[in-house]
Amino acid sequence: MVSAAHRAVEAVWRIESGRLVAQLARVTGDVGLAEELAQDALVAALEQWPSRGVPEDPGPWLMAVARHKAVDRFRRQATFRRKIAEIGREAPAWADLDGPDLDDHIGDDLLRLILTACHPAVPVEGQVALVLKTLGGLGTGEIARAFLVPEPTVAQRIVRAKRALRGVTFALPTPAETGERLAAAVKVVYLIFNEGYAATAGDDWMRPTLCQEALRLGRLLAGLVPGAAEVHGLVALMELQASRTAARTRPDGTPVLLPEQDRHRWDRLLIRRGLASLARAEEISAVGPYTLQAAIAACHARAWHPDETDWGRIAALYRVLSHVQPSPIVELNRAVAVGMADGPAAGLAIVAPLADSLDGYALFHAVRGDLLSRLGRDAEARVCFGRAAALPGNARERELFSARAGAVPDPDPAVS
Repeated sequence: MVSAAHRAVEAVWRIESGRLVAQLARVTGDVGLAEELAQDALVAALEQWPSRGVPEDPGPWLMAVARHKAVDRFRRQATFRRKIAEIGREAPAWADLDGPDLDDHIGDDLLRLILTACHPAVPVEGQVALVLKTLGGLGTGEIARAFLVPEPTVAQRIVRAKRALRGVTFALPTPAETGERLAAAVKVVYLIFNEGYAATAGDDWMRPTLCQEALRLGRLLAGLVPGAAEVHGLVALMELQASRTAARTRPDGTPVLLPEQDRHRWDRLLIRRGLASLARAEEISAVGPYTLQAAIAACHARAWHPDETDWGRIAALYRVLSHVQPSPIVELNRAVAVGMADGPAAGLAIVAPLADSLDGYALFHAVRGDLLSRLGRDAEARVCFGRAAALPGNARERELFSARAGAVPDPDPAVS
């Protein structure tokens, strides 16, 4: 039986661990050591809170314990340096640390840690794992389960990421570096959210925990860099997309596509928050890729019925997005919007040139199948849905494509 105190420790840890590690990483210059000190504070909480009760301000309590642990470590290192000097030997480089300055602004520490974790020396997979562990407070097992990879794989990614950061200064980067690192940080949060919103593999279409963590990290980042339009754009996109979560699956977990969703189940509070975040982003700059995607999501959020969706505006926004961030995926989404605004033949004309680059992408075949079905080309549509269902990916998605293939009418025997 898990006690109330243990549940409180877990909840506080999820909220406060990023701040703890960030502050300690700045002082020690070592993410691994910072995590050790923060874990020491967590152990102290698990030992003391069940008997003494949860402190009124648990976050500062953890910070104070971590601070004391850091001070003790620095004092031991200072004693070590002194003893080394007494015998006339040179102290090793790791012992040459100044006393801890733990009173810096926590917001700066968090921004340092985020931008350091997204250093170009760290592969994207390592960035994602490190951010979720140090800032999201997720354990290695939780990350492994979320991404459906073995726990040792996640552990190796984190170890390699920390190793790559050895010798990297935990300081705010130059303005030029900040732009690159911030773009990487935004991309990492976006990848985390996407994997939660539409899982690439496994039996579940969504993984809400990852969506929640991405939203929390995005809002944190928006608070640290309030002048960055694309951070607000990303938060807006995530909030607007997440507003549909309750309506995206049936009780048995099967997906419900956007036109079929019960829009009364959409979270109106998240929609209001998303529209407010989008307004902040557009005040700064309206042409960033995340802000444009949020504007597209807002068109859906504002439509209480599928027939009220402004597909013309969505198609126009995708046209702008295709210039800002050209990619076959953007063109595929533009084809869907044009197909709704101007008819399936117009959408199919955009899809056709994408065959070479997207042949291994299930949604390409599903979109093409839908457009062909609407044109009455049922035999071709059935082949497309069958191809989509045969490609590797999420099990729920494959079931959906198989059902679509089965739903396409058989050709008239007199004609075939």
